[in-house]
Amino acid sequence: MQLSVVILNYNVRYFLEQCVLSVQEALLTLDAEIIVVDNNSSDDSCLMMKNKFPDVRLIQNNRNFGFPKGNNIGVQYAAGKYICILNPDTVVAEDTFTKILAFAEEKQDLGIIGCKLIDGTGSFLPESKRGIPTPWVAFTKIFGLYKVFPKSSIFNRYYAQHLNKDQSGKVEILVGAFMFMKRDLYLELKGFDENCFMYADDIDLSYRALLIQKSNYYFHETTVLHYKGESTVKDEKYLKRFQEAMNYFYQKHFKKSWFFTFFIQIGSFAFSFFKMFQGKIKVKPSPKSFIFCSSNQILSEKLPSILKNKVQFFDLKKEKMVNSSLIFKGKRVEIILDNQYVSFKKCIKIIETLKDKNITFKIFPKNTNFIIGSDSRNDMGQIVEIE
Repeated sequence: MQLSVVILNYNVRYFLEQCVLSVQEALLTLDAEIIVVDNNSSDDSCLMMKNKFPDVRLIQNNRNFGFPKGNNIGVQYAAGKYICILNPDTVVAEDTFTKILAFAEEKQDLGIIGCKLIDGTGSFLPESKRGIPTPWVAFTKIFGLYKVFPKSSIFNRYYAQHLNKDQSGKVEILVGAFMFMKRDLYLELKGFDENCFMYADDIDLSYRALLIQKSNYYFHETTVLHYKGESTVKDEKYLKRFQEAMNYFYQKHFKKSWFFTFFIQIGSFAFSFFKMFQGKIKVKPSPKSFIFCSSNQILSEKLPSILKNKVQFFDLKKEKMVNSSLIFKGKRVEIILDNQYVSFKKCIKIIETLKDKNITFKIFPKNTNFIIGSDSRNDMGQIVEIE
């Protein structure tokens, strides 16, 4: 078997369904399997998997074991030469795995491969590629110095800015939302460290691959939609988790950094101070109108009553390409992409290409009864059920 895709789920039933649908499409020409590990979800994720995907291996944990152990459990059942650790709130293109498999087969001393990730608004997720977060590198990240000096090798290492987002190459650290590697390597590394804190597990696994002289790669030639991404809200809670993660990583691989601890404390004070003068996070206003990209005219006539708004029907039987001429400049518009007629690859491309502060995107996955998407990587996403 060529590939095992391991998806760890916890209470994201609708995102999981869309993810599995996209992975199934991407594996049609491969000898591959999907393994879904559920970390004791309280929603109907498992019931949905049994009813809609009876041929997919489902592992139901009796409690939430967390990200590292949950994935380790899944890989125990994997039979593929390669594995892909994949978040449930992702959408892959139909050719994602064939492209990455071809890339992997060309490489000697292959470590881990990551790919270009975008969020639900089409924005590139910089955590797609990163550097080793030494105390100095972590400091430049927390205080945003990588934004001020993006071309300086002194300041730009956290997000591996020696490569731009459209340039493949060697990097040090990859993100746990999408990690592709040989199963033998994962087993040699003994998988994710189950003692890791949040934000450290993928860093630790990537770094341990480097320690045994493997090369990690960022691969830009396929784009994967990752709705949540790394939160852009940098508050005290985020800072505390980041500090715990980095301290664990330093103690395991280096030594405790008093430099990092000192500046984190300064940062924590600064966050608290500025938050006193900060208002509530602004909620994006609702769309003024919707554009439904489909060939299903019957559904297009039902949508206005469901969405309680006017819906423009973009008939894909007549028009082949969704483009920016559809958008009313300055007005907030939501584009709904019908996956029955628009491939996952094309959905991702449209979202990436038409990225705009006044546009939001949703996908209507084929053979489902819901529309799904996320207007911000900081929210839980939006689901509209279609009766």
